[in-house]
Amino acid sequence: MTDRRPRLAEIGLPPDFGDSTPRPELPPACHAERIEQLRARMRARDLDRLVVWADREHSAGISFLSGFDPRFEEAILIVGTDGEPAILVGNECWGTAGAAPLAMRRILFQDLSLPGQPRDRSRPLGDILADEGVVAGARVGVVGWKTYADRATIEAPAFVVDELRRLVGPGGIVESASDLLIDPADGLRVINDVDQLAVLESASTRTSGGIRRLLGRLRPGMTEREAVRLLEWDGTPLSCHLMLTAGPRAIFGLLSPGDRAIEHGDRFTVAFGIWGALTCRAGFVVEDASGLPDGIADYVDRLVAPYFAAVVEWYETIRIGLPGGALQAIIDRHLGDPFFGIFLNPGHQIHLDEWVSSPIFPGSTIPLRSGMAFQVDIIPATGGPYFTTNIEDGIALADADLRERFADAYPEAWARIEARRAFMAEMLGIRLQAEVLPFSNLPAYLPPYLLRADRAMTVAAR
Repeated sequence: MTDRRPRLAEIGLPPDFGDSTPRPELPPACHAERIEQLRARMRARDLDRLVVWADREHSAGISFLSGFDPRFEEAILIVGTDGEPAILVGNECWGTAGAAPLAMRRILFQDLSLPGQPRDRSRPLGDILADEGVVAGARVGVVGWKTYADRATIEAPAFVVDELRRLVGPGGIVESASDLLIDPADGLRVINDVDQLAVLESASTRTSGGIRRLLGRLRPGMTEREAVRLLEWDGTPLSCHLMLTAGPRAIFGLLSPGDRAIEHGDRFTVAFGIWGALTCRAGFVVEDASGLPDGIADYVDRLVAPYFAAVVEWYETIRIGLPGGALQAIIDRHLGDPFFGIFLNPGHQIHLDEWVSSPIFPGSTIPLRSGMAFQVDIIPATGGPYFTTNIEDGIALADADLRERFADAYPEAWARIEARRAFMAEMLGIRLQAEVLPFSNLPAYLPPYLLRADRAMTVAAR
């Protein structure tokens, strides 16, 4: 019988699977198609108008629908039952909104502009909304970036929601409609077509390439800021701020790099996310167990090995049609002891924003579908000297038809995917279902001792 117990082995950093230059571009017509798909869902919900809110942190909805990404200020997209949507922008987004791939009627609404800027050339919001069909008795859906148990709960700003409710009056409805885009079972942004998947694969190739470069060059004595430069961020829009911390601050995980010099024996965590992807790793700045802090010489046996066993089963189990709760059950069975401190969903959907939604939670019966893209995101938080260990990489599910179309349309990306699958099987012992597409150039690669990044966890036959 094959011994598949996790062990640390000298594997070498994953080979060069190739880069993703140039980044694939979405077909210009896709945005108009997305609007029509959205309108079909509006009709099914019996909505007359859809109001999509975006700010700098939460622009994925508008960007997905229109290709326009507001900078410095907020924006409002109004989608009716036909015709060109209207985009409300402030002073500084007027030009970029006009250059969007989706044809939209631009309306200047200067209250979206930065504080102190001119506000003398736009009409009141109520007048604009009324002209766009938000009238007494209308049924209006508001798309923000979250969903709630009660659709009356809306996270868009009060000055927008209050005005919508005033205009529709007691005979109308204003409700959250964010689920039309992000429902974990079938939201428009969680079922990706082949072109969107190619964009996500490209993004993951870039973020994982940066983390791979950092793992190969990390050395004590460099500062956190010097280390983060190894990621070689090229200006692609970030899905989250760059995270890199070592030493005492590393326990907080989400912090930005500082000027502290990285020391031998430090805890260390890094995360690099751009639109469509995030890659994260964590461990200790040591060569082997002898360099670990006192009392945790069994770090690999106590934390890393059971964690890797859970991740391996997660990877080998995920498939089209699987209920999300089955993945949760794997993690609960392996890592349910409070020592591991697992408290977030062990995996979630990813898109332009790092976390869209998740069908993976206790008891979830939501079936995983072809076209879904996921972040493998299983994070121990021991809260003690063992710190953490972490694999965060992007994957997608694709049925036979989608795989064939992907391979035909994006042969270089497909070659990377096949090479990653082979590496995972041969070097790490992870046997993926045919429909699982690894997008990361560090596919499930976990080196616990960061100064020996060539040694990683595996369950491959000895």
